[in-house]
Amino acid sequence: MRLRKAECVLAAVLLLTSAAPARVVRVEVASRADVLAGKAWGNAGAYEKVRGRVFFAVDPRDAHNKQIVDLDKAPRNGQGDVEFSAEFYVIRPKDPAKGNGSLLLEVPNRGGKSALRVINDAKGSPDPTSAEDFGDGFLLNRGFTIAWIGWQADVPEDPNSLHLFAPVARDGDKAIVGLVRADWILPEKQSTHPLGHWIVGRIGGTGYPVSDPEDKRNVLTVRDSPMGERRAIPREQWQFAREENGRVVPSEQHVYMKQGFEPGKIYEIVYVAQDPVVVGTGLAAVRDFISHLKYDKDSLAPVKRAYAMGISQTGRFLRHFLWQDFNADERNRMVLDGVIAHVAGAGRGSFNHRFAQPSRDAQPTSSLFYPTDLFPFTDVPQRDPVTGETAGLFDAPRASKNMPKVFLSNTSYEYWSRAASLIHTSADGKQDVVPGENVRIYLFTGLQHFSLPLPPEPGKGDLASQNLQNPLPVNWFWRAMITNMDAWVREGLEPPASAYPQVGERTLVPLRWLVFPKLPGVEVPKTTLGAYRVDYGPQWTQGIIDKEPPVVGKPFPTLVPQVDQDGNEVAGVRLPQLEAPLATYTGWNMRHPSIGMPQEKVSFLGSYIPFAVTASERQKRNDQRVAIAERYKNCGDYMNRYRAAAEALVKQRWILAEDLNAVLERGVREWDFATKGSQLKPCKPHAR
Repeated sequence: MRLRKAECVLAAVLLLTSAAPARVVRVEVASRADVLAGKAWGNAGAYEKVRGRVFFAVDPRDAHNKQIVDLDKAPRNGQGDVEFSAEFYVIRPKDPAKGNGSLLLEVPNRGGKSALRVINDAKGSPDPTSAEDFGDGFLLNRGFTIAWIGWQADVPEDPNSLHLFAPVARDGDKAIVGLVRADWILPEKQSTHPLGHWIVGRIGGTGYPVSDPEDKRNVLTVRDSPMGERRAIPREQWQFAREENGRVVPSEQHVYMKQGFEPGKIYEIVYVAQDPVVVGTGLAAVRDFISHLKYDKDSLAPVKRAYAMGISQTGRFLRHFLWQDFNADERNRMVLDGVIAHVAGAGRGSFNHRFAQPSRDAQPTSSLFYPTDLFPFTDVPQRDPVTGETAGLFDAPRASKNMPKVFLSNTSYEYWSRAASLIHTSADGKQDVVPGENVRIYLFTGLQHFSLPLPPEPGKGDLASQNLQNPLPVNWFWRAMITNMDAWVREGLEPPASAYPQVGERTLVPLRWLVFPKLPGVEVPKTTLGAYRVDYGPQWTQGIIDKEPPVVGKPFPTLVPQVDQDGNEVAGVRLPQLEAPLATYTGWNMRHPSIGMPQEKVSFLGSYIPFAVTASERQKRNDQRVAIAERYKNCGDYMNRYRAAAEALVKQRWILAEDLNAVLERGVREWDFATKGSQLKPCKPHAR
């Protein structure tokens, strides 16, 4: 893990005193630009985008910073504070008085930006400039200030990513040394792999360089399954090196093995590194940047309320943020008024310990046994029957009286591969746990980890799958959640009640009780991704890992949503596609044999398993599910049922009324895709 040097020439500087209440000591603005040449957005008028770097100073002696691991070992300035900085990006009304007073901060996933894409239906860009980059303008038309701040210490060098410039911890004048672990599984044979986290075909985190390539503690192993036995690879068969122009050259950031790493095998290396970054300053950066925007009279973008959204990695970040009480600034003022932690499952992450690698997550066959799915899981206190520990995830913010309003939303994927059931069951998996006040839990039924467009395709590369990927869309839920959160905080208008599968209703069950229909050619997973009691060594309570790899103990029971006769889950918030189905939508998909380990689930993906169109086709396939032509007389019949389901979601405030036409248009496209090439007539021009 390397510290990145600033390369941009700063265009403007806003000077703040070191005694600033948010602990922001300086904001350097690198650029300002009008959004779409000053286009007016709703009542908010013109917007501008501002990017630059914000400088922080925190006092290691302050009780609000004591939880930052190794902060006491970081360099200090003349006032005894620890300094660090981060890059920011803000889209704000040029006249703040015309905005709605609400900030939506997206915690960047591995340095990127996705809020405009998932909410505004935009193209997606690291530097939104064109009309397509802003989509339909949903957030801007409503007057939101939108912001991003770098928090992740291991984001790779990239001018389009947002970085945290964190200090390095030292033991006086000596370097701190420790063991670091990396694992990976490949879709095809190759001879070199980086030490950093490789995720969906790219580097998600740089990783720590090896400090002594010859240290006998450096060990490379291979195993055939996540819980399989590790086999050490002889030291003479591998080295810290990479291939460059046909030559093998030493590298402190890569592992090379001449015979090659085989696909479908889990490789894991434990090695010696030094100079741990104080990763937990990323949590303080988010805290103090938002506090600056809310409370500082010289705020870069003045707001009255602040909401944070996090997706996957950053949904886990927000759970961790609240768990360690970062929602209280150094004056004990509430930072975030609302939190939307999406597809985080039961996880936290490697966000605040020595030699932490924030990019590491927990997938079915890689990033295994990092400090991700650890007790406590529920927001209210529960007792672990094995250890006897009693705790709740949000105990600290409730005690400090800085508990925000929270949405914990997941898709079906997280119940299969992110231990999501644990956020609302007892630790033994036998009882339901009602979330506490100010918390709502939502299952968006049938969806996979991230949404992809129609027509569905099989996963490719690292995500090569046996079934088509699941195309159910999430964007309408996002727009409703943000609207509901703003109304809850601003007006006290209660959002929709929690909606998730429950043990008491038998809609949440052990995997062995799942009644998924037998479908030809479709393999149902035999396991879920578990959460385990993990022993990281005697100093783990101080945020130091002594054991690499850790000792994996007894698992927590993880449950899955029950399904109907079509294989579609019955509980949660169901899109019209599930009320008027044309296919089975699952939260799991199996690895394609070409990438090895086909008995395991592929990361992030669900499945789209289409119905037969006619009865004869169904019988020929030996498919138990009723065919499309047996369910619906024609497109009009299908759309009547689909429309009724969509209108019910609007009435229940799961979907906004203004999005109804788009939802119905999607129903038309679903029908036309599912019946293409058959004798059933397409919907168009009979849409809606």
